[in-house]
Amino acid sequence: MAIEYRRLTENELDIFISMRIKQLREEGAKEDIDLYPFLKDYYKRHLADGTFVSWLAFDGKKIVGTSGMSFVEKPPYFSCPSGKIGLLSSMFTDPSYRRRGIAKELLDKVISEARAYGCGTVQITASDMGVKLYSAYGFERNENFMQYKL
Repeated sequence: MAIEYRRLTENELDIFISMRIKQLREEGAKEDIDLYPFLKDYYKRHLADGTFVSWLAFDGKKIVGTSGMSFVEKPPYFSCPSGKIGLLSSMFTDPSYRRRGIAKELLDKVISEARAYGCGTVQITASDMGVKLYSAYGFERNENFMQYKL
């Protein structure tokens, strides 16, 4: 069956969230909290105001791949004069569907969304598995990124 690509709607939110949690666990998250209500709140608010977009890959009725892009804005800087940034997340492909170009197609779709939104850059914290995909796509490492956990 051919893979079909569609934008995330609230109808698919529950399965999208369960796949996001599965992705985070696969990437090594060990925290023992129920993340579901926090994700549900986030996605409902940001889908509604247009600051989050996601494309899904379907094999029939089964979701086999996900993507996500959050849009944020900060003061303009030289390499991003618009100040608009796309934060790529939720890139996940069902293990039995990997190496078929699904992730690249999903990436194309959310990058197009970021362009349409006016983003000057897209950022991601990539998993070890994702680095090859993002490097091949043209992403470059930025060694200046630091994080302070509150």
